[in-house]
Amino acid sequence: MSTASAHLTIRGIDVDILYKDIKHLHIGVYPPLGRVRVAAPDRLDDEQVRLAVIQRLPWIKRRREELRSAARQSEREMVTGESHYVWGTRYRLKVIERPGRAHFETDGERLLLYVPAGTTAEHRRTLLDRWHREQLRQAIPSLIAKWEPRLDASVPRWTIRRMKTKWGSCNRETGHIWFNVELAKKHPDCLEYIVVHEMTHHLERNHGPRFTKLMDTFMPNWRTLRDQLNNAPLTQEQWT
Repeated sequence: MSTASAHLTIRGIDVDILYKDIKHLHIGVYPPLGRVRVAAPDRLDDEQVRLAVIQRLPWIKRRREELRSAARQSEREMVTGESHYVWGTRYRLKVIERPGRAHFETDGERLLLYVPAGTTAEHRRTLLDRWHREQLRQAIPSLIAKWEPRLDASVPRWTIRRMKTKWGSCNRETGHIWFNVELAKKHPDCLEYIVVHEMTHHLERNHGPRFTKLMDTFMPNWRTLRDQLNNAPLTQEQWT
């Protein structure tokens, strides 16, 4: 079965398209970020797919809002017994109240949070966000250093931020890359995929055939990592 891929931005929504030897067009909106992916017959072109997506926009927007609402409703209370992900591994949170500096530690299958008594859930979430950012700050530099010579591209600046619909983004002109703080919850291979993906944009702006060819050359298993990343839990983590 022959396949080809493309990427379009339609009415502000990023759409991944996979052309296959199939009869009918299928549109899916997938958790956790509401990513829109289209499986289209290879007899169609980008414009025909774009029109089909526009016709389904009301449904697509409803589905994306449902996913975002579910994520908001599952906001962590930061109490003992919750599950939290760190580098793709699920840990059971244990809150230990004691005087002194608030901090996190991992201990086997447990994520330990040491905080003064009376610390609010909101502040505990802030502490977790800071800790996740620190995990990324420690991991990203070595990955960039690894891939700069391989891609013959430099990253003069990078930033960690919270993003609603993207794992990463870049400014091709300045080389600046932004990473979603949620990547600290994913397997390290997923972070490396995002590093390579965004650095490849320094060589090719769009998600067209040349971009796909470059990714196939640099990281042949990138599709597997992309799917692993998009299918992994985000904010809807499991209670145990």
